[in-house]
Amino acid sequence: MPYRPPLVPYETFVADPPDLPVRTPGEGGPAVVSRAEIAGTDAHGATVKAVLADGMTAVVRVDAAGDGMIRVRLAEDPQARSRSARLMPLVHPGTHPATVTVDDRHLRIDAGALVAEIRLDPWHIRFLRPDGTLLVEQDPGTVDISGRQRTLPFGHSTTDGVRVAWHESFVAPGDERFVGFGEKFTPLDKRGQRALMWNFDAFGSESDRAHKNVPFYLSNRGYGVLVDSGLPVQFDVCQSTHSAVQILVPDDLLDYYVLAGPTPAEVLDRLGQLTGRPYLPPRWAFGTWVSSGFYPDSQERVLERARRLRERDIPCDVLHLDCYWQVAGNWSDLRWDTEAFPDPAGMLRTLSEQGFRVCLWMNPYLMTASPLYAEADAAGYFLRRPDGSTYVADVWHGSYPASAIVDLTNPAAVDWFTGLLRPLLRQGVAVFKTDFAEGVPADAVAHNGMSGVELHNVYALLFNDVVAGVTEEVAGHRAVWARSSYLGGQRHSAQWSGDVNATWPALASTLRGGLSHGLSGVPFWSHDTGGFHGTPEPDLYVRWSQFGALSPLVRLHGTTSRLPWEFPAEAEQLAVAALRLRYRLMPYLWSAAVQAARTGVPMMRALLVDTPQDPTAWTTDLQYRLGTDLLVAPVTDASGVRDVYLPVGDDWFDAATGELHQGGRHLRVRAPLSRMPLYVRRGALLPLVTPGATVGDGPFREVTVVCWGAADGQAVVHDVDGDTIIEAVRDGDELRITTRGPLLVGQLALAGVGDADRPARSLLNGAAVTVVPFGGLFPTSG
Repeated sequence: MPYRPPLVPYETFVADPPDLPVRTPGEGGPAVVSRAEIAGTDAHGATVKAVLADGMTAVVRVDAAGDGMIRVRLAEDPQARSRSARLMPLVHPGTHPATVTVDDRHLRIDAGALVAEIRLDPWHIRFLRPDGTLLVEQDPGTVDISGRQRTLPFGHSTTDGVRVAWHESFVAPGDERFVGFGEKFTPLDKRGQRALMWNFDAFGSESDRAHKNVPFYLSNRGYGVLVDSGLPVQFDVCQSTHSAVQILVPDDLLDYYVLAGPTPAEVLDRLGQLTGRPYLPPRWAFGTWVSSGFYPDSQERVLERARRLRERDIPCDVLHLDCYWQVAGNWSDLRWDTEAFPDPAGMLRTLSEQGFRVCLWMNPYLMTASPLYAEADAAGYFLRRPDGSTYVADVWHGSYPASAIVDLTNPAAVDWFTGLLRPLLRQGVAVFKTDFAEGVPADAVAHNGMSGVELHNVYALLFNDVVAGVTEEVAGHRAVWARSSYLGGQRHSAQWSGDVNATWPALASTLRGGLSHGLSGVPFWSHDTGGFHGTPEPDLYVRWSQFGALSPLVRLHGTTSRLPWEFPAEAEQLAVAALRLRYRLMPYLWSAAVQAARTGVPMMRALLVDTPQDPTAWTTDLQYRLGTDLLVAPVTDASGVRDVYLPVGDDWFDAATGELHQGGRHLRVRAPLSRMPLYVRRGALLPLVTPGATVGDGPFREVTVVCWGAADGQAVVHDVDGDTIIEAVRDGDELRITTRGPLLVGQLALAGVGDADRPARSLLNGAAVTVVPFGGLFPTSG
């Protein structure tokens, strides 16, 4: 059977990856490490001389990169590094003392929370917990009954005498599950899939094509694996054989890390130690972003849009202007269309006075019709073809003119490029949407000598680094709104899921992509609320608005209008109600964001993050916890009916009805259009504020703490003036709430409490208070 129906064309892209060679019948198999001898040890690990089956001698280095982190390198040249590293390093390992034990046949490297045991002859590595429990071990190579090689173990493969890839294989027990790999829109558990680390223009959000790849995965057995390479690494996750995970690295070496848990949060923390902590966007970025949409715009329309947002009391902090702030056909030369925007500086001042920040769309390409093209081309600012000519590529898939790609490895091109951005920021633009950047063709040649294959993935990081740097220089922050990324891209916040279809299935797959990306170390993620391509039916618009409002960040954007008043009155009312709920929850959301930036644990977290011991949590991928206390289950079907799983370890209140449910069970729920299924953990202390037009820059004011269940609990509220710990203690008929920190709590409310459970006396910092009535989280008017 063909991979696709014969009348449906394959998806092709000017920047598709090169295929690895396929062996012909009878051609030799891989050369694997068969035996080794110790060349030396030191305080951090050991160097081993390895003999491969084809007679080649290679060097294996195994050492501690940190507590619970062991690095394994296999190369012919001990000084080898990834070919992408000539542009930038992706991983920043430290040195960590290890206990190294050697005997005639074995080597043991103890890195604290993780131990590597190596048998030298025949070669084999196992990774263990300190108590000796096996986490993962190498697959020595599997053949089928006919003698054909089924796995590619620790070693390399050549074709026509040329090395084409290094590889490693790990044994995968039948119940092992694997998550991560970046923003993949496929089911959360990637077992049975093949994850290719190559940034695509994904053409939507409903396949394994991803704008943002991260060569890292988490296992439910309590460990993670990180591969340090910017090239198109492949992970065969129990697809070729259900018994092994295979890693193919078409680079100059194999360089990977095993990271100990046992919890996903601990693995993600170690990932952050190696690749950098997430960048926390400014607080205004957590407000609503409203876009002009991907259709012609003008200064008059922008000002009218702003007026109506304020007039209709729709909370909004950022106005995004998409492509048409520039002259169509000149994208992206970063110049105002002066006919449509005759006074951009005046417009920006007016919008600032109304409390709006402005985001401008851009990409790193330039259409040949732009007046800037000829001079930039003559100066050598673009990627080249192998023959030296400028690489003009169809990065718009035929829908718009072909473009050249700015060569950001050229310092002069970077100066030219940032020289176009800097005046816009000085004019009052707050932030840029850094679109595209997946279009570097495999056969392109860069100024620094890198090939397109070597540059392709890391180009996204370089593009966002350049834009974030000039933004920080002028505006004082490093936020961008990025579509493409790679390993270490958590330093670029925020990231959004690209051009999703405005359909119910696309909403579901978009959610899956966000959960996978969060499990890859990237906590600040968003999507086009309402879907990008097409016009959502009113019910879908409402449901997507509810999902967006309770996502890490929220932006309304599409090929047609996503402005609430462009939909029927009920849809507008309900979509705006969802945004107001977001602004009510801002102290909680901001606190979750601060914690995510400190730890790398995502805001929008798959259930497995908090309950890794719960097997169902590893396969539940259409709902999530937002922070620790909210369980969000977006409606992904027009019927409004869905199944919800409540994770073990806690009891959960229905946020709409106050009904208490025990964790570890499934519910079939029917949610009216006015609300999405939302649950609050028993014992949660939710800080709420009155929603305003904007998030605001100062400390949170007039905070109401809602105690769910009138039970013992604790919360930490992060604010611009410091952290506040809120504690609740239930002692018989008395509920005592205490706060330690600058947060001013004005009122106390109870939720999920019946007459029989209601405390007779409530104290706030030692003083008796009157508990205010709680009207719930889903008001549909006002």
